[in-house]
Amino acid sequence: MHQLPDGVAPLPHWGVIRVQGADAPTFLHNQLTQDFSLLGASEARLAAFCTAKGRMLASFIGIKRAPDDVLLVCSRDVLAPALKRLSMFVLRAKAKLSDATDQFVLRGLSGEALRAVVPQDQQPWQRTDAGEAHVVGLYPADGVLRGLWIAPAGTPEPAGQPLPEDVWRWGEVRSGIAMVGAPVAEAFVPQMLNYESVGGVNFKKGCYPGQEIVARSQFRGTLKRRAYLVHADAALQAGQEVFEASDAQQPAGTVADAAPAPGGGWDAIVSMQVAAAGGQLAAGSATGPALAVLPLPYGLLEDI
Repeated sequence: MHQLPDGVAPLPHWGVIRVQGADAPTFLHNQLTQDFSLLGASEARLAAFCTAKGRMLASFIGIKRAPDDVLLVCSRDVLAPALKRLSMFVLRAKAKLSDATDQFVLRGLSGEALRAVVPQDQQPWQRTDAGEAHVVGLYPADGVLRGLWIAPAGTPEPAGQPLPEDVWRWGEVRSGIAMVGAPVAEAFVPQMLNYESVGGVNFKKGCYPGQEIVARSQFRGTLKRRAYLVHADAALQAGQEVFEASDAQQPAGTVADAAPAPGGGWDAIVSMQVAAAGGQLAAGSATGPALAVLPLPYGLLEDI
């Protein structure tokens, strides 16, 4: 079985929104699915930014560099619309939002390259500072530790073997956590990507756009759509529909993220109906490339 190699990967598909000002944490607390008011220096947050209907416009990995300085890492293809929409809600809050992608360097660290920077095991969403850099623990890929390295532009690069971007992106898929990109913006409520099970939703915090829908999805009983790992022999892409053999007309799900697998074929995260997960699945149409469901790398929280 192939595993994510040790190394340092470029992350050109991710960008950075910077929120500065005395009200920055409070402002984000009121807009996103996670608690930013109590975000500490040793923590990071996975959070979703939703429409009023609870649909995810973007997802962020957030850290607080200072009490008045928060960084949000997101898929670069949703950065501009997310920044524009977030800025609409600032109103009287003392918070200034900007695209700070050029001000920071992002790298993905795996295996020994991560261990060289952070010797101790990092838990997901744990933050460790290494000089000017901040390192966020990510969910592992097939047991291989992964981290997000965030540093001001000009900071010396972390040491390690170069890791191709497409291999890192395969590791992202294998982690089972999809960051929302343009092809699937507004396609999912957070639970459809298992965000409530991987630290992406705080059900105890106050209101945010879509909060009522997200809470109702969780508390009223069974969640009907979940995220699954799948493998196919043919190419897959985010936004592609997935069908189950018993219903060739209505799609049962959507590919949220996909990447070529080093051993051949493609791996993907698919959000689909729980009832369809045990059936004969295909991509694009009921007669398209077959999908094999793989075990998730983490457990799911019980429905409340």
